[in-house]
Amino acid sequence: MAQKVVVIYSGGMDSFTVLNKALQQNEEVYALSFDYGQKHKKELDYASRVCSKLNISHKVVDISAISFLLAGSALTDNIPMPEGHYEAENMKQTVVPNRNMILLSLAVGYAVSLEASKVYYGAHGGDHAIYPDCRPLFVEKMNDVCAIANYEAVEIVTPYLMQSKSEILAEGLAMHLDYADTWTCYNGREKACGKCGACQERLEAFASKQLVDPCLYE
Repeated sequence: MAQKVVVIYSGGMDSFTVLNKALQQNEEVYALSFDYGQKHKKELDYASRVCSKLNISHKVVDISAISFLLAGSALTDNIPMPEGHYEAENMKQTVVPNRNMILLSLAVGYAVSLEASKVYYGAHGGDHAIYPDCRPLFVEKMNDVCAIANYEAVEIVTPYLMQSKSEILAEGLAMHLDYADTWTCYNGREKACGKCGACQERLEAFASKQLVDPCLYE
């Protein structure tokens, strides 16, 4: 019998792969996306289209009213988007204060209301250098909290926590996923910039497989 699970689904490569992995494991998936005032909210359009195509439950939650509390990030504030590799010091400007703890807390509440046993999110090895809320210790501690925060324990599941973007892509390709259905760029323009850390990591992943990224770039 399929178990209900919540998947935090941004519309990007990683969460797209996580979503499909959960489906392939015969989970009953409830996708959850957030508008937190991000400049690249175009990703939410991709998320909605994919969920419609897959015929799965999808809720988009508007929490943009709290964006003024999450100031200081190039993703949400009036700060130029940094360019360069994820591991570059300037990419710390893309950290949104406490973002994943906020999103996970809401997702766990949703899971409890659904009587779902798990919440999936797409933290991966390439995030560790810059994002504290994607590191193994954070996931471990969140799991400790989510085991006792409600009468029902909810498990935080991060299938790609120790894997690179290239390894995630390889698994997605093995599942025959179409990454044209994803948006990665931190700029929400018509085409991807190809210069921000998110774009560079994505392009590197496709290059490592000697493939052309189906995303259109400026």
